[in-house]
Amino acid sequence: MSKLQLHYFPGNASMAPHIVLEELGVPFELVWVDREHDAHKSPDYLRLNPNGLIPVLVDGSLVLYEAAAICLHLADCHPAASLAPPLATPERAHFYKWMVWLTNTLQADLILYFYPERWADDAAGVASVKAHAEARVGSLLDQLEAELARHGGPWLLGAQYSAVDAYALMLCRWTRNFTRPARSLPQLGAYLQRVLARPAVQRVFATEKIGQPLV
Repeated sequence: MSKLQLHYFPGNASMAPHIVLEELGVPFELVWVDREHDAHKSPDYLRLNPNGLIPVLVDGSLVLYEAAAICLHLADCHPAASLAPPLATPERAHFYKWMVWLTNTLQADLILYFYPERWADDAAGVASVKAHAEARVGSLLDQLEAELARHGGPWLLGAQYSAVDAYALMLCRWTRNFTRPARSLPQLGAYLQRVLARPAVQRVFATEKIGQPLV
């Protein structure tokens, strides 16, 4: 079996796949992409991901981008690790739902917040986009808070830790400098501490040299 290779940048969207790899305990290599010097826009990197985004997973002849797709692929390739519920079950359906929601809804609005200049032409427009995005993200964090309160379990799916928890931690961490960060919500704050306490997560934070605040 060829060694997995994750192209990453600390704190970036590669964090969730990095956590999943650590949870699996399989051999893998980290390849640092110098985002601060636009290495993700280089010809070599664009051959891996024409979108110029991080991460990329190389798994033998497979080159895979999109962080959620990488997490799903890894969970499927290592079913014994139970990072996804069994196929064709209601639990698996909810696993898909939350993974898609995290990447397609919460992450999309976070991108609006961090890159408002992509959707506005002047300072006032940029400020407006950013404010609306932060408010929208707040309402989405409320959904996570309500779901955790509804089922009362330790993890987003309830009793079972899964790849969606790694993804949720990554995105919630991105709100750490918001006026109302994810950690400030009672259920969500306690949940994030449970995810942070996992040894695999601690190893990732140490490797990526993530400083305070952690979330």
